[in-house]
Amino acid sequence: MARPEPPDPGLPIKLEPCSNGEFLPPPPTELVRRTIERTNRVVEAKARRLGMSRRAFLRSSLGAATMMTVFAACTREQGQTGGSFDPTTTGAPTTPPEVDGGITLDEAEADEALAAGDQEFIFDVQGHLLEYPDDAVGDPGFPQSSCGEARPGDCYGIDHFLEAMFLDSDTALVMLSAIPFGGGALSPEVMERAIAAADAMGCVDRVLMQGESFPTSTGLDAMERVASDFPIDAFKTYTHTGGDPWRLDDDIGDAYFEKVRQVGVSTVAVHKGISGGDVWSSPVDVGPAAVNHPDIDILVYHSGYEQGDVEGPYDPAVDIGANRLITSVIDAGNPGNVYAELGSTWRAVMGSPDEAAHLIGKLLVHLGEDHILWGTDSIWYGSPQDQIQLFRAFQISEEFQERFGYPALTAEIKNKIFGGNAARVFGVDLPAVACGIDADGIESLREERAAAPLGEPTHHTHAEAGLRTYLREFGGTVQA
Repeated sequence: MARPEPPDPGLPIKLEPCSNGEFLPPPPTELVRRTIERTNRVVEAKARRLGMSRRAFLRSSLGAATMMTVFAACTREQGQTGGSFDPTTTGAPTTPPEVDGGITLDEAEADEALAAGDQEFIFDVQGHLLEYPDDAVGDPGFPQSSCGEARPGDCYGIDHFLEAMFLDSDTALVMLSAIPFGGGALSPEVMERAIAAADAMGCVDRVLMQGESFPTSTGLDAMERVASDFPIDAFKTYTHTGGDPWRLDDDIGDAYFEKVRQVGVSTVAVHKGISGGDVWSSPVDVGPAAVNHPDIDILVYHSGYEQGDVEGPYDPAVDIGANRLITSVIDAGNPGNVYAELGSTWRAVMGSPDEAAHLIGKLLVHLGEDHILWGTDSIWYGSPQDQIQLFRAFQISEEFQERFGYPALTAEIKNKIFGGNAARVFGVDLPAVACGIDADGIESLREERAAAPLGEPTHHTHAEAGLRTYLREFGGTVQA
């Protein structure tokens, strides 16, 4: 049986603060509150004018185009001058968004304004799912928990993941990333099932997988088994969770990289940042480790960003967030095998155009346009389409380019960040378009899951223990 359709799809751009489960989101800013309030008002008026229901308007390209236009107007009113998410190609609108025409009233124009570029290929290097067993209960607490399933935990399963990534977004290829709390819900076996499901529905070779890894004696042995039994494209690790803390550039880190090398893997993704201030999650060890292990690419998940820090222009004396990663790389002589990844980080700053301009701008200046990777941390945030649309439209202002030396965000640079850089790292060909899983295929997968659910319970999930227990067990502190 098909899921009941929710009465309202909600606004198409999710600007309100949200969490990937590793921190408590802050309250919305005045800019975000005003944008949401005005968008709701404008949507009602435009839907009535076009003789459409609110739901139909929001689900069309007109909904996203309208919200982005309102966001651009509110940004100017709030005095943020560093960046703009205006979806038009001719600059900010000159008329109030309530009466503006064009892309907010003409669906063909909206489609054209929001469409992907001819060469665009989106490779999301940080995706997650949780295939909960049949007896799991509770609500993990992320926004997609209201997806319509009787059990909220089912909103994180393989079918919803494939639907969010390949049906509801322009993503062409995604990497399933290991997490320390998933247990059986995101085991290598589950990842392999997700790959098989995507292949069966026409998305052949569009889902890659990482192996979880830790530098303990049992963890190093497990890396050999995982690399032998599964098609691992990278290892994922945490220096502040899953055991005693360690550094990428200490003796433990050297032993870890040697094991990576021995099992024939050349890429490591490491969580750095989003830790509540845990010093072991700082990216200060990235640069030295990259010099010590030049044959291994190091993907720095979250780019060192910390929730609560305000990203400004790069200053080595301001030892916060992405500045720490940049300083570490500069001090190491910019070795060339370090990549800054944007999962959850872009989601956190996209509601603040000035912060977004500083974050992307300083990463471009100091790491280079070939060393930034697209990631969204989805399915924690539902479909990543709004993140894609905002990055596609984002421009660093001429003012910030002149003041801080940031480059203009050209289509070429965006295409590299969206997927070209990751494709080079992982040696994959660039699919021309997203794979296009259809709704019938997703529904068949749901029916299959219902008929044969996983039988083994997970040892820890958000549903069982909640955010505070997760943070207590795996490091960091709860942020208010």
